[in-house]
Amino acid sequence: MKHIAVHLAEGFEEIEAISIIDVLRRADFEVSIISVSGDLVVSGAHNIKVTADILFENTDYSSVDMIVLPGGMPGAENLKAHSGLREQILNFNDSKKPLGAICAAPMVFGNLGLLKDKNATCYPGFEDELHGAIITGNDVEEADNIVTGKGAGVAIEFALKIVEMAKGKKVAHQLAQKMIVSE
Repeated sequence: MKHIAVHLAEGFEEIEAISIIDVLRRADFEVSIISVSGDLVVSGAHNIKVTADILFENTDYSSVDMIVLPGGMPGAENLKAHSGLREQILNFNDSKKPLGAICAAPMVFGNLGLLKDKNATCYPGFEDELHGAIITGNDVEEADNIVTGKGAGVAIEFALKIVEMAKGKKVAHQLAQKMIVSE
Protein backbone atom coordinates (compact mmCIF):
# COMPACT_ATOMS: atom_id res chain seq x y z
CA MET A 1 0.00 0.00 0.00
CA LYS A 2 1.55 3.23 -1.13
CA HIS A 3 -1.18 5.70 -2.11
CA ILE A 4 -3.99 6.56 0.30
CA ALA A 5 -6.95 8.78 -0.62
CA VAL A 6 -8.54 10.70 2.27
CA HIS A 7 -11.96 12.00 1.25
CA LEU A 8 -13.43 15.28 2.44
CA ALA A 9 -17.05 16.37 2.25
CA GLU A 10 -18.60 19.57 3.57
CA GLY A 11 -18.86 19.24 7.36
CA PHE A 12 -15.97 16.79 7.87
CA GLU A 13 -14.34 16.45 11.30
CA GLU A 14 -11.14 18.47 11.07
CA ILE A 15 -9.18 16.69 13.82
CA GLU A 16 -9.79 13.34 12.18
CA ALA A 17 -8.91 14.43 8.66
CA ILE A 18 -5.77 16.40 9.48
CA SER A 19 -4.45 13.94 12.07
CA ILE A 20 -4.87 11.01 9.67
CA ILE A 21 -3.27 12.87 6.76
CA ASP A 22 -0.36 14.01 8.93
CA VAL A 23 0.38 10.59 10.45
CA LEU A 24 0.17 8.82 7.09
CA ARG A 25 2.51 11.33 5.45
CA ARG A 26 4.97 10.93 8.35
CA ALA A 27 4.89 7.20 7.54
CA ASP A 28 5.93 8.04 3.95
CA PHE A 29 2.64 7.25 2.25
CA GLU A 30 1.52 9.27 -0.73
CA VAL A 31 -1.68 10.81 0.63
CA SER A 32 -4.15 12.54 -1.66
CA ILE A 33 -6.83 14.75 -0.16
CA ILE A 34 -9.92 14.19 -2.32
CA SER A 35 -12.86 16.61 -2.31
CA VAL A 36 -16.28 15.14 -3.02
CA SER A 37 -17.90 18.58 -2.75
CA GLY A 38 -17.18 19.83 -6.28
CA ASP A 39 -14.79 22.48 -4.92
CA LEU A 40 -11.18 22.14 -3.83
CA VAL A 41 -11.84 24.20 -0.69
CA VAL A 42 -13.90 22.15 1.76
CA SER A 43 -15.30 23.52 5.04
CA GLY A 44 -15.14 21.31 8.10
CA ALA A 45 -17.72 20.89 10.85
CA HIS A 46 -16.03 23.70 12.82
CA ASN A 47 -15.68 25.99 9.80
CA ILE A 48 -11.99 25.25 9.21
CA LYS A 49 -11.37 25.32 5.49
CA VAL A 50 -9.01 22.78 3.94
CA THR A 51 -7.79 22.84 0.36
CA ALA A 52 -7.96 19.40 -1.21
CA ASP A 53 -5.39 18.14 -3.69
CA ILE A 54 -7.91 17.03 -6.29
CA LEU A 55 -11.63 16.72 -6.97
CA PHE A 56 -13.25 13.28 -6.83
CA GLU A 57 -14.20 13.41 -10.50
CA ASN A 58 -10.55 13.97 -11.51
CA THR A 59 -9.11 11.18 -9.35
CA ASP A 60 -7.57 8.09 -10.95
CA TYR A 61 -8.53 5.35 -8.52
CA SER A 62 -6.39 2.78 -10.33
CA SER A 63 -3.39 4.36 -8.57
CA VAL A 64 -5.06 4.43 -5.12
CA ASP A 65 -4.39 1.62 -2.64
CA MET A 66 -6.74 2.65 0.19
CA ILE A 67 -9.81 4.83 0.70
CA VAL A 68 -10.17 6.63 4.06
CA LEU A 69 -13.23 8.53 5.28
CA PRO A 70 -13.07 11.02 8.17
CA GLY A 71 -16.31 11.47 10.08
CA GLY A 72 -18.02 14.57 11.35
CA MET A 73 -21.50 15.79 10.62
CA PRO A 74 -22.83 16.52 8.14
CA GLY A 75 -19.59 15.34 6.48
CA ALA A 76 -20.29 11.63 6.92
CA GLU A 77 -23.83 12.05 5.54
CA ASN A 78 -22.40 13.91 2.55
CA LEU A 79 -19.90 11.10 1.94
CA LYS A 80 -22.72 8.55 2.16
CA ALA A 81 -24.77 10.52 -0.38
CA HIS A 82 -21.99 10.61 -3.02
CA SER A 83 -22.85 7.84 -5.51
CA GLY A 84 -19.42 7.87 -7.20
CA LEU A 85 -17.65 7.40 -3.88
CA ARG A 86 -20.01 4.58 -2.92
CA GLU A 87 -19.20 2.86 -6.22
CA GLN A 88 -15.44 3.19 -5.62
CA ILE A 89 -15.82 1.81 -2.08
CA LEU A 90 -17.69 -1.22 -3.42
CA ASN A 91 -15.01 -1.76 -6.08
CA PHE A 92 -12.26 -1.56 -3.45
CA ASN A 93 -14.07 -3.99 -1.17
CA ASP A 94 -14.64 -6.45 -4.03
CA SER A 95 -10.88 -6.33 -4.69
CA LYS A 96 -10.13 -6.69 -0.94
CA LYS A 97 -8.33 -3.33 -1.00
CA PRO A 98 -8.15 -1.59 2.39
CA LEU A 99 -10.91 0.77 3.52
CA GLY A 100 -10.98 2.99 6.60
CA ALA A 101 -13.62 5.13 8.28
CA ILE A 102 -13.78 6.90 11.63
CA CYS A 103 -16.43 8.50 13.84
CA ALA A 104 -19.77 8.68 11.97
CA ALA A 105 -18.23 7.67 8.62
CA PRO A 106 -18.37 3.87 9.22
CA MET A 107 -22.07 4.33 8.43
CA VAL A 108 -21.05 4.65 4.77
CA PHE A 109 -19.66 1.09 4.88
CA GLY A 110 -22.58 -0.11 7.00
CA ASN A 111 -25.15 1.20 4.56
CA LEU A 112 -23.33 -0.59 1.75
CA GLY A 113 -23.50 -3.89 3.67
CA LEU A 114 -19.72 -4.13 4.01
CA LEU A 115 -19.70 -4.57 7.80
CA LYS A 116 -22.03 -7.57 8.02
CA ASP A 117 -20.69 -10.02 10.60
CA LYS A 118 -17.50 -7.96 11.08
CA ASN A 119 -16.23 -6.26 14.22
CA ALA A 120 -16.63 -2.50 13.87
CA THR A 121 -16.81 0.65 15.93
CA CYS A 122 -18.15 4.16 15.43
CA TYR A 123 -19.10 7.33 17.24
CA PRO A 124 -21.76 6.53 19.88
CA GLY A 125 -25.25 6.96 18.45
CA PHE A 126 -24.41 5.74 14.93
CA GLU A 127 -24.43 2.03 15.73
CA ASP A 128 -27.78 1.47 13.96
CA GLU A 129 -26.15 2.63 10.71
CA LEU A 130 -23.57 -0.21 10.80
CA HIS A 131 -26.03 -2.78 9.41
CA GLY A 132 -25.10 -6.30 10.44
CA ALA A 133 -21.85 -5.32 12.16
CA ILE A 134 -20.66 -6.69 15.47
CA ILE A 135 -20.37 -3.41 17.38
CA THR A 136 -17.48 -3.63 19.83
CA GLY A 137 -17.27 -0.09 21.17
CA ASN A 138 -13.47 -0.35 21.00
CA ASP A 139 -11.49 2.71 19.95
CA VAL A 140 -10.24 1.07 16.75
CA GLU A 141 -11.30 -2.15 15.02
CA GLU A 142 -9.68 -4.01 12.14
CA ALA A 143 -11.73 -6.68 10.34
CA ASP A 144 -10.36 -8.15 7.13
CA ASN A 145 -9.70 -5.19 4.80
CA ILE A 146 -11.68 -2.64 6.85
CA VAL A 147 -10.54 -0.50 9.77
CA THR A 148 -12.98 1.63 11.77
CA GLY A 149 -12.40 4.18 14.52
CA LYS A 150 -14.59 5.64 17.25
CA GLY A 151 -13.98 9.40 16.95
CA ALA A 152 -11.74 12.44 16.99
CA GLY A 153 -9.92 11.49 20.19
CA VAL A 154 -8.57 8.30 18.60
CA ALA A 155 -7.67 9.73 15.17
CA ILE A 156 -3.93 9.22 15.73
CA GLU A 157 -4.46 5.66 17.00
CA PHE A 158 -6.67 5.00 13.95
CA ALA A 159 -3.99 6.35 11.59
CA LEU A 160 -1.31 4.29 13.34
CA LYS A 161 -3.47 1.18 12.79
CA ILE A 162 -3.44 1.95 9.06
CA VAL A 163 0.36 2.25 9.24
CA GLU A 164 0.49 -1.09 11.06
CA MET A 165 -1.77 -2.77 8.47
CA ALA A 166 0.49 -1.62 5.64
CA LYS A 167 3.97 -1.56 7.14
CA GLY A 168 3.81 -3.70 10.27
CA LYS A 169 3.74 -3.20 14.02
CA LYS A 170 7.40 -2.25 14.26
CA VAL A 171 7.07 0.73 11.90
CA ALA A 172 3.83 1.86 13.58
CA HIS A 173 5.47 1.58 17.02
CA GLN A 174 8.55 3.54 15.93
CA LEU A 175 6.35 6.28 14.48
CA ALA A 176 4.26 6.41 17.66
CA GLN A 177 7.44 6.79 19.72
CA LYS A 178 8.69 9.64 17.52
CA MET A 179 5.35 11.39 17.93
CA ILE A 180 5.29 10.77 21.73
CA VAL A 181 2.06 8.77 21.44
CA SER A 182 1.24 6.40 24.30
CA GLU A 183 0.47 2.88 23.15
